[in-house]
Amino acid sequence: MASKNKMTKSERSWIMYDVGNSAFVLLATALIPVYFSSIAEGSVVVAWGYAETIASLVIALLMPFLGSLADLYGMKKKFLIGCVGSGAVFLVALGIPTQALPFLIIYVFASILLNTSLVFYDALLIDATTPKRYDDVSAHGYAWGYIGSCVPFIISLVIALQGPNWGLPMATCMQIVFAITAAWWIVFTIPLMKNVKQTHFKARPKRLIADSLHGLVDTMKRIWRDKTLRLFVLAYFFYIDGVHTIIKLSTSYGTDLGISSTQLVLALLVTQFVAFPASIIYGKMGSRFGTKKMLLVGIVGYTCITFFAAFFLHSATEFWVLAIAGGLFQGGIQALSRSGFGKLIPKERSNEYFGFFDIFGKYAAILGTFLVSTITMATGNGSMGVLSIAILFVVGFILMWRIPNLESKDD
Repeated sequence: MASKNKMTKSERSWIMYDVGNSAFVLLATALIPVYFSSIAEGSVVVAWGYAETIASLVIALLMPFLGSLADLYGMKKKFLIGCVGSGAVFLVALGIPTQALPFLIIYVFASILLNTSLVFYDALLIDATTPKRYDDVSAHGYAWGYIGSCVPFIISLVIALQGPNWGLPMATCMQIVFAITAAWWIVFTIPLMKNVKQTHFKARPKRLIADSLHGLVDTMKRIWRDKTLRLFVLAYFFYIDGVHTIIKLSTSYGTDLGISSTQLVLALLVTQFVAFPASIIYGKMGSRFGTKKMLLVGIVGYTCITFFAAFFLHSATEFWVLAIAGGLFQGGIQALSRSGFGKLIPKERSNEYFGFFDIFGKYAAILGTFLVSTITMATGNGSMGVLSIAILFVVGFILMWRIPNLESKDD
């Protein structure tokens, strides 16, 4: 058992996986799209958007079913190992193509395996620690993921930017970058594999496939019948949609304002560093004041960020303010969403439930991007489009406020 402030080996090992996978996440956010644009022709945004949509759709279709199978004894880690091993191979293989289409195909496979691994990882939270420590441990995962991902990313950024000056072709530079990131991902997966045991599981059904599919229908019905779970999932869908919309559109919005790519990348790194202590503090405050209260605080915080972006974001200085403000809430609201959901679900079916939970997370940003595009086109005003994101946070706040007994389940 862990003391109040000291992490157990199991908890530390679980947290280390966030350090590993976050390197790929940051690379996919900041550097891979830029490299893709250098080998692609035509509309990069459209091609990249289709690739992300296909990956999200496959994950959404597969995860509830795979999650149901992973809830069997000993299967969570086996599925996770398969995703990491295969994902790392596809990540390294990204350095092979010199044309856009094969690059996108390989990226889709790598992205699917990365995001699928995160579902199994999220579900292992309940095996790595105790319910009273979910908030704190989940927050540490995001925190160390933010700071840890910066190490290989900075190395990769130096190689990508300076490699041609050293006589290395850009293709060779990116091959090195992909290999470094894949190695980082694998190395930080090892502690979880060694030290986290699956302690919650369901009995193996007589008809594995048929009973698993039937169980998925039952799970959907149980989520909808449970008022707390239903409200939590609906609230999460709306406010996390707003969070992801801000993350996805902030760079393109900053580019439209004329902010240089250097400033945007540096601001992204600052967000990572700010999110490290902020996520840890947020987790501790969730344990002290309650998950629901701190989620409401986070939603209010992001509502304020939306208003700031709509009315005050005009230069690089304001963009830096926005990046820092986002770092204060980003990791905390995601961490407490994960831990809060973990408190509400049957522990022996955690993967199955997290499969549904992560569908909302993967598809989130559909409503937000639609609102921004539609309102901007209708009004001819980009600020009004950005302001429309606040609708998602208002709806999420109201639904979260209506949750009757989340705090009583923290005990």
